[in-house]
Amino acid sequence: MAGQDTGGQEDGEGAHADSLTPLTLQYPSLLSGKEVPMQATEQIDRIEYPCASCGAVNRIPRERLKDDPKCGKCKASVFPDHPVAATDATWKREVEDSPIPVLVDFWAEWCGPCRAVAPALEQVARERRGRLKVVKLNVDENQRTASKHGVQSIPMLQLQRGPLFLDKQLGAVPKSMLDAWLDRYV
Repeated sequence: MAGQDTGGQEDGEGAHADSLTPLTLQYPSLLSGKEVPMQATEQIDRIEYPCASCGAVNRIPRERLKDDPKCGKCKASVFPDHPVAATDATWKREVEDSPIPVLVDFWAEWCGPCRAVAPALEQVARERRGRLKVVKLNVDENQRTASKHGVQSIPMLQLQRGPLFLDKQLGAVPKSMLDAWLDRYV
């Protein structure tokens, strides 16, 4: 029927554009020049991480991770300013899924040197909030994770970036040595 408006469907313009949703729109990637789904690009540019205070999930741009981001819900720092206790069950979430480097303290309640290094670790957690997460793992209560990481003496401090092992420090060390060691990585 000549003269009737079909909405451009005869040449395929209108039908295809109406079926696209915002999550499946294609656009050229800045890096490769190929078309990438919008959803995939958002995941590359932002990470989702729960607030240390209220647990609300926050989307944080990767380039702002070291700026000590604040929670959108409670306005507290997303990353903790104190050591966080981990267990065999929470290891992946607390250590391997962390977007910032993690200092793990393998310790036990009966260990005197472990208690001696604890105040230095609390101070490191406060000073490096947003750049380093401090996690404590009790080796007596979490033997599976301790043996997986080859803990033979305590205190053992292990530095990780996600699931990747960076370095370890055996024994109790003064805060000045701990800071010098951490400055090489963080």
